[in-house]
Amino acid sequence: MNELLFPIRQAMAWKEWSPSIHYAQYQTLKPCRFAERRLYDFEIICVIKGALSTEMLGAVHVVTEGQLIFLPAGVPHRNEVLATESAAEATFLGIHFDFDGRLSAASESDIVVSDEGEANPDRFAREADAGGTPPLSNRVVYDCPAECLTWMDRIALEFTMRSEGCEAVCRGLMLNVLVALSRAGASRLGADASLHAERIRKLIARMEQAPAAAWPSERIARELKLNEDYAAKLFRQVAGMPPGRLLKAIRHREAKRLLRETDWSVEVIGERVGYPDLHYFSRIFSSGEGISPREYRKLSRML
Repeated sequence: MNELLFPIRQAMAWKEWSPSIHYAQYQTLKPCRFAERRLYDFEIICVIKGALSTEMLGAVHVVTEGQLIFLPAGVPHRNEVLATESAAEATFLGIHFDFDGRLSAASESDIVVSDEGEANPDRFAREADAGGTPPLSNRVVYDCPAECLTWMDRIALEFTMRSEGCEAVCRGLMLNVLVALSRAGASRLGADASLHAERIRKLIARMEQAPAAAWPSERIARELKLNEDYAAKLFRQVAGMPPGRLLKAIRHREAKRLLRETDWSVEVIGERVGYPDLHYFSRIFSSGEGISPREYRKLSRML
């Protein structure tokens, strides 16, 4: 096995993982095809809108809205931005990171191999392996849980603001992301084997499409044709969180998208995501984001 192509994994207990963020940013791009590249670090790219195609190790992986792709260090790959029927442009949230904080990155040349002839083998980050779960590189495309996307969004905000202590905040948030993805990889077979998993995933998709609607536990149980307690248990197994918590995360994410991408008033956006009372919406948003909706809109347009 070529170490330049597949950096050796390090056996590390969860408590030893200490990821550093090298870059975190939203990007909106028109359809285009990029040149092949290799990374010194790792990258996850979450598709917010549109689609992404990645050619890697002889396979083509298409990543759609609500999914992310894990790009390992040292592996050649080529990305292509795709348009869809619903989106002429694509929006992504990308995060470059390592697992142990040993790779310093002050410029793009520190994270992207700019000249293959001068690639530095000592710079390739190594993937942590907790031992009890499959390494993240065992899969390429992951469904991105709502809570995971919330953490990634906060990382991008912290990375841009560079407030005091942002490195520690980003480290903790990124550890949450990595553990969530690792658990998703480990539990995928169990969730897929569930007789109700597909129905629950379709229900979650409907919640995503109608965040302003009411989704009480009795409605969810009725939709799944199960009693409330059992429906709640299965929902949490598949979604990773209770229905109410997921709905709150969906509403928060949709509110942030509308604040970034529209000029609608804060009051209208609150109504669109299920909070018709302006003051309550502002309070809920601020408690989850740490800043008001208006402050978030102003900051997001500086990104």
